[in-house]
Amino acid sequence: MDYIIAFVVGGLICTAVQVLMDHTTLQPGRIMVIVVVTGAILSAVGLYEPFAKWAGAGANVPLSGFGNTLFKGVKEAVDENGFLGIFMGGFKAGAVGISAALIFGYIASLMTDPKTKQ
Repeated sequence: MDYIIAFVVGGLICTAVQVLMDHTTLQPGRIMVIVVVTGAILSAVGLYEPFAKWAGAGANVPLSGFGNTLFKGVKEAVDENGFLGIFMGGFKAGAVGISAALIFGYIASLMTDPKTKQ
């Protein structure tokens, strides 16, 4: 049942993003920022954590989960380091995911032969 819930929730988040892309003039980068900020705001008001526990990977894998991770990292760093934690926490919490994206993106670029349209 956990797999079904994760699949449905992740699909609904992706469907909402696709609707925004198809029916608004928002650019994809802005939509991505909206989803990350929405996850951070829901985390700040205490709604994202219970939702993520219920939905599992369906809530943690999309960009809204990244916003949740950033918020939790900033919150912990502010508790430990005060004001400077605002600048440190997000980098520390998101470092593994960002590094993995960069490394695997680089590996994929080495394995493919992109061609420019003429």
